[in-house]
Amino acid sequence: MKILGIIGGLGPESTVEYYQNIIALYRERQRDGSYPQFLINSIDLKKGLDFMDANNLEGMADYLLEGIGKLARAGANFGLISANTPHIVFDEVASKSPIPLISIVEATCASAKARGLKKLALFGTRFTMEGTFYPKVFSREGIELVVPDPTDQDYL
Repeated sequence: MKILGIIGGLGPESTVEYYQNIIALYRERQRDGSYPQFLINSIDLKKGLDFMDANNLEGMADYLLEGIGKLARAGANFGLISANTPHIVFDEVASKSPIPLISIVEATCASAKARGLKKLALFGTRFTMEGTFYPKVFSREGIELVVPDPTDQDYL
């Protein structure tokens, strides 16, 4: 069986949600009482936010690659980043990653397309709502994204 590696900690709550959902889905499919083996590298949220606040995208990419490298050395065959905002550098990270990576943005878009959705609201951090990484993928599939205006973004 292949081993998933998860970069967590950049949204501790999302890391927990990924963990719970992976276990639940596995248990639905494997009713023998076993659990999947996967790895979590919980990296420092503050360090990631500091890179983002300084608009140091190269530093953010390098930080994520360092974490992914640790997962690969620990035995992960593929990985994901369990938060949206770091996907601002996903393409660069994926191109340099020692293991294949799953994109939250691509997976979300594929799910929306499979459901026949044509217009969605995008909520997230300021970096996610103002970034181009979601609209780029969704527009390619003909799906419109609506983001709150700047005042509402500040509120959120």
